[in-house]
Order: sequence, then structure tokens, then C-alpha cells
Amino acid sequence: MAWLAAGEGYEIALVEGRVAARSATGRTAGRQLKTLPKALKDHPEVDRLRRLAEWLDRHEAACIAQVDSWMVSSLPVPTELLARVWPDEAWQSALRDVAVLGDDPDEVGFLRDATASGELKVVNLDGETVRLSPRTVTLPHPVLLPDLDDVRDFAAELGIVQRVEQIHRATWHKPAEVAATATEVRDYAGGVFPTRFSLAARATSLGYRVSGGYATCKVRDSGSAAEANVWIGEPYYDEETTTGALSWHDEDGRAVRLTEVGPVAWSEGMRMAAALYAGRKIEEGGDA
Repeated sequence: MAWLAAGEGYEIALVEGRVAARSATGRTAGRQLKTLPKALKDHPEVDRLRRLAEWLDRHEAACIAQVDSWMVSSLPVPTELLARVWPDEAWQSALRDVAVLGDDPDEVGFLRDATASGELKVVNLDGETVRLSPRTVTLPHPVLLPDLDDVRDFAAELGIVQRVEQIHRATWHKPAEVAATATEVRDYAGGVFPTRFSLAARATSLGYRVSGGYATCKVRDSGSAAEANVWIGEPYYDEETTTGALSWHDEDGRAVRLTEVGPVAWSEGMRMAAALYAGRKIEEGGDA
């Protein structure tokens, strides 16, 4: 970013997300200062850059959240759209090295570039950079990748670091046999928290929505929407509370039998329940 004149003898710019200043005159001209001079604290240009930095942070978070939503829902994303947003550094950071699938559902690759002509450059599992021009791509949820361990090993060899948690995302697979009429999972029920507020705060800090007495997350799985719910206690209840059962509901609010819960919805619901349970109060001492 270009350096802007600010006050007498100083220039300012955004450097690594914060407002930095440098001398503009004298023998120290061009030298970046360690701290912002007092004379610039309330300068209008400094305030403008601070507000820009805050907006860039929000924009970056929004890009990551959108890519995460595409991945969790395994929705087809137009290749043209990826090409249009790729020049934006925030979008590029969120999308780079995300595993994608084109026309061949068995050919996974890590996204490295998207050209203006709508062509994608990906590194496949043979280590080769190939060019793809599908109309749409999917960012598969890791539970849908049959060779996930191989994908993880290859990513480690390449030193891939994803901004969106995808291939190293914790996954759960539905047991081969579940009761035909069952609608709840209690694997992570019974986690004790000091108050309902502390449990709700943990849920929101992890990115989950709190609605009524539940922590929830919505997932689109196999073409339909499902909502996973974990009971966290009645609102405004100030006493000690515990995590309840995990269940799923369809778009009309009806409970879904476990046999009908899709693989992504199952994994994401269990992931939420496990993350909430992990923050429980742990007893110490001989009676623990």
C-alpha cells in the first residue's frame, strides 16, 4: 500500500494490518518508526486507515466463512465465480490449497490459481499441476473423501496450510448399525458447566448459533438441509447445567431418525457436540 502524507514530516500506511508511520524529511526520511508518534494519534488519515483495517479484517473473516459454508454444504461453486474473486487477496487466501473436485468425482486436487478465463490450476495427488475448466467445482467435506488419510499425507508432504479447516477437520462416521427408531445421540451428553450462560458462551465462541435451549448448526447434506441441535439448558437459567442429547431436525422442524441422517450432517453434529463437551468442568482429586 502507498504511503500517505499525514501531518508535518510523517507518512502513514497499513503494514501487516496496522497503521505504521515513517519519517518523510531529514536524514531519517523513509525509515519506519517503531510506534505511532503522539502527533498522529488523532489525525484524520490515521483514523481512516484504522477503519479500513477493521473493514479488511471483517472482509477476510467473511471470505473464510463463505468458503467454509461451501465446503460444509458440498455445494457446486461456479468456476467463473472463483475466477472473479481470486484477484482479491482475502478471497485468494481463503481459497488457496482448498481441496476441490471438478468433473471427475475421483480426481481431487489442491487449488493453486484461478485465471480470468475461468481456468483452475490444481495440484493433484500425483504431485502434478493440472488445468481444469469445469463449469462448477465442489469443495468436498472431508467425510466424503474415500482416501482422506492419503490426502492428508500428501498435503503434509507439500506443506499445505489451509485457512479453512477442511482436510484436517475432525470427522465422525455414523455406526453401521443404529436403532431404527432412535433420534438422539448421547455420546457427549452430561458435560457439566458452571452456568447455562458459560455453555452458551462456549457455543457462540465456537461459531455455533444459540436458539432457545439449543446450540445449533445447519448443514446441507445430500441436497437437503438439516439442523443439528444440542440441548444446553433453558434460557436465563443461572444454575449449573449439563450438555444434553444431540439430535437432528429437517427444514420443517421434524426430528430426523438417525438412520436418515446424512454423512456430513452426522459428522458436523458430532463435531459440535464434542466441541461443547470438551469445555466441561473437570473434577480433580481422589473423587474425580
